[in-house]
Amino acid sequence: MTQELPLMRKATAVWLVENTSLTFAQIANFCGLHELEVQGIADGDVASGIIGQNPILSGQLTREEIARCEGKEDSILTLNKSAVSQVKSTEKDSKYTPIARRQDKPDGISYLLKYYPEITNGQVKKLVGTTDKMIDSIRSRAHWNMKNIKPRDVVLLGLCSQSQFNDVISQVKSGGGEVEEKTSKKKKAPKIKTPKAKK
Repeated sequence: MTQELPLMRKATAVWLVENTSLTFAQIANFCGLHELEVQGIADGDVASGIIGQNPILSGQLTREEIARCEGKEDSILTLNKSAVSQVKSTEKDSKYTPIARRQDKPDGISYLLKYYPEITNGQVKKLVGTTDKMIDSIRSRAHWNMKNIKPRDVVLLGLCSQSQFNDVISQVKSGGGEVEEKTSKKKKAPKIKTPKAKK
């Protein structure tokens, strides 16, 4: 089952960090982010400059729902279903990357590899529209411009739509991605018996 995620996930997470006592894990689960990424938001290392988006005003959450989960670490926030349908109807999928955005691709790839290390090259290419060579150079930190590459949200960069991101990340989290290499269960070569010479 695909998890429904709020619109403007990062901005929503910023607001929840600043205005509620929810745990990083609860916010990460609701916004479809990595728990370390939410901690980075709280520390000011991630999403600096992003203005928090109040999910109550947008109808994606209620005050009662937030209050229900505050103080209960095992409680999970539930997105308002009517808000989800409105979000989906306004989203447009687009595979074309504007020229002005293409220079942001390394940052987007770095973001995906940092927060979703189990993501495959095929899944990265589906979101960013890049090459295996580019992905591998950033994964191995051998890219010529590595010192200037900073992990940035692929949706906020405009490299893919929210729905495309949600679909791929749900595959990553469920382990249902593309399997690029199967290194386990290697078959051993059969031993060849040489007949003994008769005297």
